[in-house]
Amino acid sequence: MRYLTDEELGIASRFLFLSMAIVVIQQDIQNIQKGAFKIKEPYIQLLEKMNANALAERRQLRIKMENKKLRVMLINKNDSFSSYLFYCKGKEEKRNYFNPAIRKKVEEIVQEIMWKALSQDQNQAYVFANA
Repeated sequence: MRYLTDEELGIASRFLFLSMAIVVIQQDIQNIQKGAFKIKEPYIQLLEKMNANALAERRQLRIKMENKKLRVMLINKNDSFSSYLFYCKGKEEKRNYFNPAIRKKVEEIVQEIMWKALSQDQNQAYVFANA
């Protein structure tokens, strides 16, 4: 049975998957720094911008969650599924996610964050070139 509104579920789900995407981005930064890349700096700069944008969005989501008394907790994880408990104003809702679906959602968020960071760079380059 659904106890959370679409808005509450959307905020909590975005927070959950965005947090996972941040972990992926931070691991990628470390892997590139340690890796055998000839020119690391452009990749690291992009990933650091992505990380900063994602952290800023997560801060905003955390504020919304605090205002709505909304929390998300991992309750179980196995090879196939992960279960999360969503709390909101004394109500609880358990949701099960298929792990490959989680991976796909996190990948989509990472791509979204990447395109946003790249478009910010293009806008800055355009302003710089036309100054």
